[in-house]
Amino acid sequence: MLFEAPRSIVAIAVAYPSKLKNPPVSEPGARRGILSRSAWGEDYHRVLGRRLERLAEWLAERAPELRWLSMVDTGALSDRAVAERAGIGWSGKNCMIMNDELGSWMYLGEMITNLPLPPDAPLLDQCGDCTICIDACPTGALVGPGQLNAQKCISYLTQSKGLLDEEAMVKMGNRLYGCDTCQIVCPINRGIDSRHQAETLPDPEVAKPLLLPLLQMGNRAFKETFGASSAAWRGRKPIQRNALIGLGNFRDEASAGDVARVLREDPRFELRATAAWALGRIRGGSRAGGSGRGGRGRRGRARPRGGEQGPCLARGAGAEAERAQEGRREYPRP
Repeated sequence: MLFEAPRSIVAIAVAYPSKLKNPPVSEPGARRGILSRSAWGEDYHRVLGRRLERLAEWLAERAPELRWLSMVDTGALSDRAVAERAGIGWSGKNCMIMNDELGSWMYLGEMITNLPLPPDAPLLDQCGDCTICIDACPTGALVGPGQLNAQKCISYLTQSKGLLDEEAMVKMGNRLYGCDTCQIVCPINRGIDSRHQAETLPDPEVAKPLLLPLLQMGNRAFKETFGASSAAWRGRKPIQRNALIGLGNFRDEASAGDVARVLREDPRFELRATAAWALGRIRGGSRAGGSGRGGRGRRGRARPRGGEQGPCLARGAGAEAERAQEGRREYPRP
């Protein structure tokens, strides 16, 4: 039995930022990757865990008979299902919990308790007929409103440890961990950037790290750099593989030597194979486009094919995703 005689579930949400202030620039010879916003600050399991413990202490002072069990992400309950029933938000077509004030930029957790607390009413769905998130999904993982093929989702792919196919690697762009496309394009999220929780504030050099140093980073350096982030839970191998993919998509000749070194020397087959793919992209891209530019020789800031903030630009809705990220277009609310 998970919990004897449960009476209530208390759902909580903690907002996190959606924008980097003064983000470091990705440029030739110093290309950068990107972590999803949920991984920018301190690991949310710790952040919410501490808040749930404080909530339990507060309740115990008022109800000494309290018994409780808290969960964040890895428990037996679905955080999103609990949050929806508790009235924190409605379930969006991108499968995220949406709140009119905080958008979908929220961490979720819950506490099962024996206290008979009054329930809150669920919120009404405000997505209407809008399908921007579905249309913008780089891999078509959103197969319908509220329906996700998780194994096609780039967030899942970035956390896997094996080899990825050509199509997936191209569409990943320079993502190192996670994917925010379906949230970036959402009209509800427009202009929302919650920065009132100190633990969630990002270090730009961690949120948008240089790619080349990742290739030779050892376990100790990886833990020192990323250990506080939820992006570290799968270890350094997936992030190093994704760094190679990002360099391949940038097609920057300046990175060819470092990528070739991985191909020659790294003992891990998945990294050597990914390095071979990336080196082929770099050599072919530099010959075809000149100076490693990803835009077939066009002038301007180089970016991986599909866009620096992610491969959604390989699809028609991707350009709108980039404009929304940079604040150059406003989407009407549904």
